[in-house]
Amino acid sequence: MKIKVITSNEGKMREYARSLGALGYEVCKGKVPYDEIQADTLEEVVSHGLKVLSETEDSFIIDDSGLFIDRFDGFPGVYSAYALRTLGNEGLLKLMEGVDDRRASFVCCIGCKLPGRDAFTVSAACEGHILEERRGSLGFGFDPIFTTDGERSFAELDIDEKNRISHRGLAVAALVDRLRSEEGR
Repeated sequence: MKIKVITSNEGKMREYARSLGALGYEVCKGKVPYDEIQADTLEEVVSHGLKVLSETEDSFIIDDSGLFIDRFDGFPGVYSAYALRTLGNEGLLKLMEGVDDRRASFVCCIGCKLPGRDAFTVSAACEGHILEERRGSLGFGFDPIFTTDGERSFAELDIDEKNRISHRGLAVAALVDRLRSEEGR
């Protein structure tokens, strides 16, 4: 079965293709424009996208992720893409100067719609903290300033290691488990 991943991110495409290919899904990239709402939770954003895209698409995956910093009551959270574009890693590190509580989490919510089935979402989180400086050249987004082990940033991990512990890797694993259970595998 062919399933479209609505993204322009090649890294996401590779991860979905590797994980879903093992289940017999043919993954293709789709760039389908739709209005993404501003909401309080990733689940609301993804649920809205599922509803809108279900009107024109019959088999697709969408996702939304965010960096939630405890000290800032979850900011940037659902506004992570905007914060990355406007503040960047350096701006966020500047906001964190002198802050002792550096706990944070990455969260990913994935929405899936397949023909003849109800749409559903799965989510996963990865706990860690914000480093005091950028580290590494791998990954993207806030990866250079986020760590789970206090030693290496996500941007210092190879893709396979990152996918085993990251929010998106865990959410994709939850998606695969859900699809397997629905198909009786």
